[in-house]
Amino acid sequence: MKPPRRSIDPEAGPALDAAWLARLDAASVEPAGGDAAASASPEAAAGAGPDADAGRERVRRRLLRRVAADTTERHLTLPAEGPGWQPFGEGLAIKVLHEAAGVMSYLLRLAAGAALPAHRHPHDEECVVLEGVVHIGALRLGPGGYHLARKDVLHDRLHSPEGALVFLRGAVPEAAHLV
Repeated sequence: MKPPRRSIDPEAGPALDAAWLARLDAASVEPAGGDAAASASPEAAAGAGPDADAGRERVRRRLLRRVAADTTERHLTLPAEGPGWQPFGEGLAIKVLHEAAGVMSYLLRLAAGAALPAHRHPHDEECVVLEGVVHIGALRLGPGGYHLARKDVLHDRLHSPEGALVFLRGAVPEAAHLV
């Protein structure tokens, strides 16, 4: 059940009055040699004028910083180099970045001359070349090149004469998908 919606009265004035703005400002940055509330102008104390607008903007910035700080811990960040790389065949290494509900985001490093045989995907798979050059059949993709392999459609041999690093997002790779 949704909570009842409250109507906003535009005549009611600002949501935060000058006293609250001054308290929030004082809590974050206290001016040299004095109290933030004491240094507020009469216009800010009345909740109007440029000082009040500046106060609201400071509160908005502080709140956004707190939201960003709170959510940053929930993100996942992994460097390309470092631990986590696993052999994935001759001249191939894979680093899983994220996996959920049968879909995986991963990096695939191909040594010079390495190849993956033709195969199918149980889901659409996206590929972005980050470094080097990758050949998919007759197609040639350099850095920034994008390839979408459609679900259940045969995907030609993928190889890299000089070596490459690619980002892939699709089904968890399995030997049974190889042709």
